[in-house]
Amino acid sequence: MNLDRIDLKIIRTLQNEGRISNVQLADVVGLSASPCLSRVKRLEAAGVIVRYEAQFDLARLGDFVAAYVQISMKNHRRETAMRFERYITRVDEVVEFYMVNGKFDYLIKVVAEGYDGPARVIQELWQADLDIESYSVFVVSATPISHRPLPLGD
Repeated sequence: MNLDRIDLKIIRTLQNEGRISNVQLADVVGLSASPCLSRVKRLEAAGVIVRYEAQFDLARLGDFVAAYVQISMKNHRRETAMRFERYITRVDEVVEFYMVNGKFDYLIKVVAEGYDGPARVIQELWQADLDIESYSVFVVSATPISHRPLPLGD
């Protein structure tokens, strides 16, 4: 899908103000309301805009701890990967999940209650016999940048 400057302006605006009304969005991007809504609907239908979501401050929600976990698998057979991926997608505490290239195979972000929450989740993974060779856990101590808008240019 080719995006023109107005599409990009719509996307940049929605990244920063997801709850903006269509009338306000149209004003920002220089369109009338109807053509603006048509463009937003087209971007949604094309899968460019996937969903609208709220962001939360974990510290204000409770005693949550975030951790990133690097996971290396014993083998790289497709069946093993599919079984591992099916298992991970059912773990509620896993809020991000990536297959990566490099020194490890997967990177997951775990958010769980209590300081030992991420460790409990990882222990369950380890005991589930998923052909994990090794893992490293990195507990998040601060978040200097979070949910920065995509650098889409002008």
